[in-house]
Amino acid sequence: MSQIFSLSPSHPMPLYAQLTRAIRFAIATGRLRIGEQLPTVRQLAVELRVNANTVAKVYAELERSGILETRRGVGTFVSARHLETGHREEHEKHLQELVDRFLEEASAMGFSRDDLLDQLQSRRKKEIKNV
Repeated sequence: MSQIFSLSPSHPMPLYAQLTRAIRFAIATGRLRIGEQLPTVRQLAVELRVNANTVAKVYAELERSGILETRRGVGTFVSARHLETGHREEHEKHLQELVDRFLEEASAMGFSRDDLLDQLQSRRKKEIKNV
């Protein structure tokens, strides 16, 4: 599971923000599907080599926003509620914000939109091939 989430301690963005973004991105791209169980707080903290409080904070924040749901005694899961009609607009807004940040960061690093599209298409082809 940790291979889905990549965090960089040297990145200026705080680890909890990196993890929040990584989970949202994994859900948006289908790497995490509705109903899929996430690792426990402790498991993910150990895998990512971060403080368990960081993971707990991220899970709690994503649960409050309806993206994750915790079932007492069972675990934490990707929620279907965030895709229901009332949450679709919020979901689209988050996706647009993600795309905007992605474009800004890539542009700051000197990548063109064509570079990004080429990489995304290449990645998509690899994923389809591996299914």
